[in-house]
Amino acid sequence: MKRAQATPHKSAPIRKERNVLFSKFPPGQVPEASDYLSKLEHLEVQAHVERRSVGVAYDLHEHSLEEIEGTLEDKGYHLDNTLMSKMMRALIYYVEETQLHNLGAPHRLLKKSQHEAYTHAWERHPHGDHDDTPPEWREYK
Repeated sequence: MKRAQATPHKSAPIRKERNVLFSKFPPGQVPEASDYLSKLEHLEVQAHVERRSVGVAYDLHEHSLEEIEGTLEDKGYHLDNTLMSKMMRALIYYVEETQLHNLGAPHRLLKKSQHEAYTHAWERHPHGDHDDTPPEWREYK
């Protein structure tokens, strides 16, 4: 799955470190997957055979966990499908997607200054003696 350019300007890197968990069967997936992932640019890979996982570190501008795991699944690797893994995976996908979306959103201030809101309210407020009370009631004694 290819990603469109997130931002045209160079911004500060957003470094992510994640673990891709693999299922027990077929055995031997971790070394093969780490070899495959190490060939991708801008991706640091470390195999953890005893934990059946591959540690990946990347800049969010370059890769996302969803992209990495999708590529592995397309190549025929079997990821861990326990409920906890699925929930963590969905949460990470959502967080990274939201971060990328927020990077593309323009920064806008709610108010240009603290006093501007009060200035506009004052301009709309009628000034002077605008009491709707009849004059005879105002001078009632």
